[in-house]
Parts: sequence; C-alpha cells; structure tokens
Amino acid sequence: MKAVRLVQVQHPLEMQEIPVPTIGSRDVLVRVRATGLCHSDVHYRAGTSPVYPLPMTLGHEVAGVVEAVGAEVSLVKPGDRVCLHYMVTCGNCYYCSTGNEQFCVKGKMIGHYTDGGYAEYIAVPERNAVKLPDEISFEQGATLMCASATSFHALRKSRLVAGESVAIFGVGGLGMSAVQLARAFGALDVYAVDINPARLKLAEKYGAIGINAAEKDAVKEIKSLTGGKGVNVAMEVIGLPATMRQALQSLTIFGRAVIVGITRRPLEVDTYNELVGPETEIIGSDDHLLQELPLLLEYARRGALDLTDIVSRTIPLDAAVINQALDHLEQFGEGVRTVIVQD
Repeated sequence: MKAVRLVQVQHPLEMQEIPVPTIGSRDVLVRVRATGLCHSDVHYRAGTSPVYPLPMTLGHEVAGVVEAVGAEVSLVKPGDRVCLHYMVTCGNCYYCSTGNEQFCVKGKMIGHYTDGGYAEYIAVPERNAVKLPDEISFEQGATLMCASATSFHALRKSRLVAGESVAIFGVGGLGMSAVQLARAFGALDVYAVDINPARLKLAEKYGAIGINAAEKDAVKEIKSLTGGKGVNVAMEVIGLPATMRQALQSLTIFGRAVIVGITRRPLEVDTYNELVGPETEIIGSDDHLLQELPLLLEYARRGALDLTDIVSRTIPLDAAVINQALDHLEQFGEGVRTVIVQD
C-alpha cells in the first residue's frame, strides 16, 4: 500500500510502498478515507516533538471504513464507518483504569509512535474504532478526532459552566471548534482572538465576538468588552508565550487559563498581580479521552458543532502536496483545516 512517511526530521515526507498492516484477534483494519493535517505534524517533521521509530507514517486524525476484523472483535464489523481515537493504550495500567489513558505507561499515539493515517490502510485495536454517524462526513469525522476532541477536553478541564464568558486565543482548527463547543457548554459570551480576518469572520458566524489582535490590544479589548472584569475562561491554542500571557492577563478574579498550544519557550508570569492576587489558575491540557468522544460526536451529529466550513481544503495522498500543505500550516497560513481524502 501507499504511505506518506517521515523518514528523516527536518526533511520532506516521502511516499513509500509498505505492506498492508496485519491485525491481531482484537484489532481492526481500516481503509482510510480521510486524514486531517494537524499543526502537531509540523512539529514532528521539524523535530520539535520527537517521533520514533523512523520511518513513521504520520497522521493522527483518521476516519474510514472497517475492512477486516480480528476473530475476537465484537464492537464493529466490516463496512462500518469509523473514526479513530488516536491513543493506543494497554487498558490495564493505573492511568487507563482511572480514565486518564493519555498517560498510559505503554501508550502509543498513532502517527507519532506507531504508524498513522497518511496511508491507504491502518490497523488499530477495536476500542480505538468509534462508530461514525451517517450524518458526519469522513472529512469532518477525521478532524473531530484531534482538533475538536482536544478543544472539548480542554473546555472540560477549564470547568466552564453555563453563564460564564470565554476567550479563545487562536481560531484555527482547534479554536474554531472551541468557539462552538463553548457555546454548547452554555457560555454567554465567547471572544475569538486572532490576526486572520477570514478566520475571525467565520468565528463570528458561529456566535463569537471577534477581536483582531493585529489591530487592537487583545487584553485591553477583552477587559473593555467585559466592563473591566475579564473573562472566566481563556484558552490558548496557538503555542506562543505572548498569547499564553495574554490569555492569563485577560482573566477575571478566579479565572482559569487553559494552555493547549505547544512551545518549548518559557512563560513569564507576574505571580502576584496575575496569579496569586486574583486567585487565577493556569491549567495544562493534553490530548483527550476515549470516554469523551461519544458526546462530542453527538454534538456534531445534532449540529451543535458544525464542521462544514472548518474543513477548508482537501488534498490527495501525495507527498509533494502534503509537504506543501504542512509548509503552509507552519507559517500559520490561510484556511482552517486541510484533510487528505481518499476514495
């Protein structure tokens, strides 16, 4: 089968011919129909986040059709439409048994530590194959598995309750889902902060109050729009220390800043004025949980989470085209989400 793989960091991905994966008694083989391109893939290619072993097939936002199942599989059958939970875990360790499988001691993320979806086929344990409702396209189902799921998990970690206000710093794939999910969680006001007018316009379509950080001081604008108070929850999904700091500074008393974006640069905090004095919190949020996916899919099935305009571009399984798309993503280019589509 064809697979687009990371062979060497800081080099373009390469198309290779590799065997179709074999499956065990509790595994499923999925014919890939859609795979999202995530900013994490940019980090993997650049070597910012280590990938091993190499070569590795990237792609952790995956949806497709079950092609074959192992002898002991009972949750899905051939022909089922599925999307894939990207954490392959043991199911038995302390973290798995407490519902925190993203910290599984034997866990492997597909497209990072085990082969992912930039390929024609992928094999995963049956529990990783979540049935995809007919109302949700493969392209949308793929993006749900990372961009939307990560935002969903982060908002749950924020302890957002109905009636509170939220600021989302960065409205790309994660942020655009976060805008809608915050509304679904009951937020009265959602502020979308970005420097891309097209993204801000789309966020406003989903009910957000857009703030162009290229034209206005985002923190001052949020404070002004909230009567000088600030927001209850601020979520940063860009991965820049400057916007992480702005998220913290935009909070009201008892506010919670949830950091999702990835960077290795330190975050400077005025501990008294920004943290201790107002009793704010900085919360890290990483990945998502299998148990969260059914409700997320139901939000999408019912239209509370609309991904129609979030998938802004589709491309074929072609190494040159995928590398160009990753280059564009690395520069924080136009559009929201690019998805590899296969018939």
